[in-house]
Amino acid sequence: MGVYLNPGNDAFRQIRNGIYVDKTGLIDYINGTIGTPFNLTCFSRPRRFGKSFAAMMLSAYYDRSCDSGELFSDLRIAGTASYENHLNQYDVIYLDITWFISRAGTSVCDVVSEIQTAVIDELTMAFPDCVNHSETFLPDALLKINRKTKERFFVIIDEWDALFREAKDDEKLQNSYIQFLRGLFKSGPAMKSVIAGAYMTGILPIKKYGTQSALTDFKEYSMVDPLALSEYVGFTEQEVQMLCDKYHVDFDRMKQWYDGYSFADTDSVYSPNSVMGAVNFGKFKSYWTSSETYESLKDYICRNFDGLKDTIVRMLGGQRECVDIGTFQNDMTSFHSRDDILTLLIHLGYLAFDEREMKAYIPNQEVSDAFRLAVKGTDWKEVNQALSRSETLLKATVNQDCEAVAAALELAHETCASTLSYNDENSLSCAIMLAYYTAQNYYEIVRELPAGKGFADCAFIPRRNTDKPAMMIELKCDRTADSAIQQIKDRRYAGRLKDYAGELLLVGINYDKKSKGKELKRHTCVIERI
Repeated sequence: MGVYLNPGNDAFRQIRNGIYVDKTGLIDYINGTIGTPFNLTCFSRPRRFGKSFAAMMLSAYYDRSCDSGELFSDLRIAGTASYENHLNQYDVIYLDITWFISRAGTSVCDVVSEIQTAVIDELTMAFPDCVNHSETFLPDALLKINRKTKERFFVIIDEWDALFREAKDDEKLQNSYIQFLRGLFKSGPAMKSVIAGAYMTGILPIKKYGTQSALTDFKEYSMVDPLALSEYVGFTEQEVQMLCDKYHVDFDRMKQWYDGYSFADTDSVYSPNSVMGAVNFGKFKSYWTSSETYESLKDYICRNFDGLKDTIVRMLGGQRECVDIGTFQNDMTSFHSRDDILTLLIHLGYLAFDEREMKAYIPNQEVSDAFRLAVKGTDWKEVNQALSRSETLLKATVNQDCEAVAAALELAHETCASTLSYNDENSLSCAIMLAYYTAQNYYEIVRELPAGKGFADCAFIPRRNTDKPAMMIELKCDRTADSAIQQIKDRRYAGRLKDYAGELLLVGINYDKKSKGKELKRHTCVIERI
C-alpha cells in the first residue's frame, strides 16, 4: 500500500467504526459506467456534504492491494450484481489536491509537477520493470505500465477544484493543471485502455472556457443538476429519520435545521455533516466548518451587481428567486452578473436550487443564520434593523400590541420592497417573513397554507416544546385590518389547525396604497386571541 497508489481501506474502516449511513449504492452506479464511454464521473457538492467520505469508500472498494469484503458485505452494494466483478480489482490512484496545496506552502505554482512526481515515485517502486524516476509525465508512466502488465487504473481525485479556489488568480497554474488532467483523461484509445474509470469530486463543476467544459469526456453531476445521483448529494429524509429513531433525536428539529435541499428525483436532502453533528453532540446549531464562513458569504452578497441586494433581502423574507445558471464559468473570479453570484452560492451550499422552477432559495435555519451573520457585517442598515427587531415584534404580537406590530411591519415592508414592487402582495408577504425572522426558532412558518375555503397568507405553527401560541396572518391592501380578521373566520382558516390544542392568534394586517402625505402607505393591525 502507498500514499497515492493503492492507499488501502483503513480510512473507510474508520468511517464504518463511527455512525454510518449506507451510501454504497453510489458504487453500483459507478460500476455501471466501467467499460462504457461514460466511465469518467465528476460529482461536485458543497463542503460538509460527504465528498471525501465517498472518495474513501470508492478507494477502499476498488483498491486491489487489500481485501475489503468484510467492510462491504453487510451494505447495500453487496446485494448487487456488480459487487463481486469490481471488488478490489484495480490499482487505485488517490489524489487529495488540498493535501498537495498544503504541502506546497508558498510554492503553490509547483503543485502540478509535485503531484506527478509523488505518484511516479510510488509507481516506480510498485512497477520497477516498467518506469523509473526519470519519468516526469504521469500519463506516460501509466501507459508504459499498462503496455507491459495490462494493469488498469481507477483514478480518484478529491477536491479536484482546490487550485481554482486557492489560486483563483493564477491562470498559468490553472491552465497547467487542466492540461495535466486532459493528458490523464483524454479520449484517445491509448489512455482509454489505461483508465478503467475515474471519480472526481469537489465544490465546483469543471471549469468552463466560454460555454464548453475543459474536460469534455467527464459526465458531470452537481448541485444544479445531480441527475441520477441526487440521493447521494446528502442524506435523504428516510436516512435522517432512521438516524433520529436510532439515536433518539428530535426529527422535527433536524428537519428545521438541516433539510431544504431538493432535486427533481429527491425532494428532501439534508446536510450530512450537520446531521451527524446533531446526532453526536445532541445539539442543534450551525456545524459549518470555519472555511467559507459568513465573512466570505458577506463578500459575495455585497458584490455590486444590479438587483443582488434586493434578491438577497427577498430570500431572507422566504421568497424563491429565478436564477439563470448558464452564464456561470465554474470558477471563483469570473463574475459578471447577479446570476453568477447566486449560482456560485448554490454550489457552495448557501442556496438550494429548484431545478424544476429554476429558482434559488435559502434552505434551512442553519444556512439562514449564516446569512443573518453575513448581513450583520454589511452596511444594509434597514435590513439589519428589521432582523434585530424581529424578536421584539414577535413579543409585541403575542402581547397583542397592534400599534407596535403595525410600525414594525411598515419598516420591514419599506426594507423588503423596491419602489416598483412595493404594492405587490408578494412583497408584503415577504416583509412579514423578514419582520418575523427569529420566529423560525419557535414556529414552522407556512405561506399560502391550504385552509378552509382558501389559502391562509401566513400560518405560524408552533414547534414542539414551545409555549408560543399559533398564529394565522391575513394580509390586505386598501381594505381594513378588521376585514382581514373576518376573512380568516369566514373561510374557516383556523380549521387547518384543528389538531393544535393551544391558543391561536388571528392577525389582520392592512396597508393603504392611496393615503397621502405623512399617512403614505400606512399599515394597520388588529389581533384577536382564540
